[in-house]
Amino acid sequence: MENVAIFDSPGKGRGLKANKEFWAGDVIFAEASLSAVVFDSLAERICHSCFRRQDKLQRCGQCKFAHYCDRTCQRAGWAEHKQECSAIKTFGKAPNENIRLVARILWRLDKEGGVVSDMQLTTLEELEDHICDMQEDEMKEFKVDIHNFLDYWPRNSKQHTIDVISHIFGVINCNGFSVSDQRGLQAVGVGLFLNLCLVNHNCWPNCTVILNHGNQSAVNTMFHSQRRIELRALGKIEEGEELTVSYVDYLNLSEERQRHLKTQYFFECTCEHCKNKTKDDLKMAGREKDGVKPTEEQVKEASDYCYQMMDKIEKARLNGDYHEVVKLCRGCIEKAEPVLADTHIYLLRIYSTMSEVQSYLQYFEEAADYARKMVEGYVKLYHPNNAALGMAAMRAGVTHWQAGLIEVGHGMICKAYAILMVTHGPTHPITKDLDAMRVQTEMELRMFKENEYVYHSMREAALKNKPMTMMHEPKSVEEGIKDLFHRRK
Repeated sequence: MENVAIFDSPGKGRGLKANKEFWAGDVIFAEASLSAVVFDSLAERICHSCFRRQDKLQRCGQCKFAHYCDRTCQRAGWAEHKQECSAIKTFGKAPNENIRLVARILWRLDKEGGVVSDMQLTTLEELEDHICDMQEDEMKEFKVDIHNFLDYWPRNSKQHTIDVISHIFGVINCNGFSVSDQRGLQAVGVGLFLNLCLVNHNCWPNCTVILNHGNQSAVNTMFHSQRRIELRALGKIEEGEELTVSYVDYLNLSEERQRHLKTQYFFECTCEHCKNKTKDDLKMAGREKDGVKPTEEQVKEASDYCYQMMDKIEKARLNGDYHEVVKLCRGCIEKAEPVLADTHIYLLRIYSTMSEVQSYLQYFEEAADYARKMVEGYVKLYHPNNAALGMAAMRAGVTHWQAGLIEVGHGMICKAYAILMVTHGPTHPITKDLDAMRVQTEMELRMFKENEYVYHSMREAALKNKPMTMMHEPKSVEEGIKDLFHRRK
């Protein structure tokens, strides 16, 4: 950890600063989790060792709760699962994810002590738990978790005071990191990374955090590499500059971000983007046409309409009524698009939903059009190396490719690849997939430029021989990874 140093950040408490100069894409530090668990809702679909999504998983024969890819993953996860396995059997069922995570942390600390690595910059005891800042309803849930933990915790394990147990629950409540699947597309679990807890928030940060699952595919576990987070620089960072990440999605108004940060992380953001309400005007702007802008009343009416429709759209999506989703989105776009700017966040959310649903229904040309509009809006709002922008560009590129629009598709995929090389790095699975797509679309683009007729004839023949499979079902924004840290709802 010679790249960073702890310092007192004005108005924030402890923070981390750079001990040397960094450039975009540099890994400032990597850190293995103190512990991590799979979400309750995904316990049977995600491997409890490598956190990869698999169609078929093997269940632990003892507790009947933990699931693994194979024997290799089961052996790799046994050190963490051994005591948990016995506790679940005795308790009769698996408790919720927060209780399981606290138990795993305590078992590890009991075995190894407060410092589990020579790279560790802080201890669990030194982190804030913010218990005194909790609301009444949160405190009720908090006390229920502690009560259930005490019932779950084995009598033959080392016993701890209520204060110690409460502190760990509090730390997890505001510092539990969202663990993603192997592609980095969906949050599937929660873990605790002690050094990461020292990195303060900024709405326009100079770093990003990505989960690297490591390698657990070797049959011999001695060749496995650990699941770890990587703190990566988004641009040039000067020596002595504070390292920051964004805890929340920037695609919200500054007031909404402030409210979210206060509710979940118990602090008020004083960054320049919040103080100056930077880009808030763009996020709620009206569309200017031939020098004429709509009135404030027209913009407000269209904004309110979109906001109301988003709730109906989400309900239809949850019911799996995707044709109704398309109908609602189309009606909303027809009414709002002439009034709202292409950077209006409600309109961008409608574009995103419409693109994903139409792609799922295999109406690729229309899906590609809305994906392109979404990316064009994102470019004007997000940091140029924001991971969400890279993922949106990747989705748009793939959709254009599926629609046979190879020129735009290849350009979008190249844009996404450039961003993800910074945010994820060359060894991340999604970057490797993008690189393969980039090579493929580049080859197809050359063929297209040489002879359009031959290109489209070969493409049609290929699709007849191998029909396009249905896309994954559309997800809500909440199911993706929008916030850095996880809080159990």
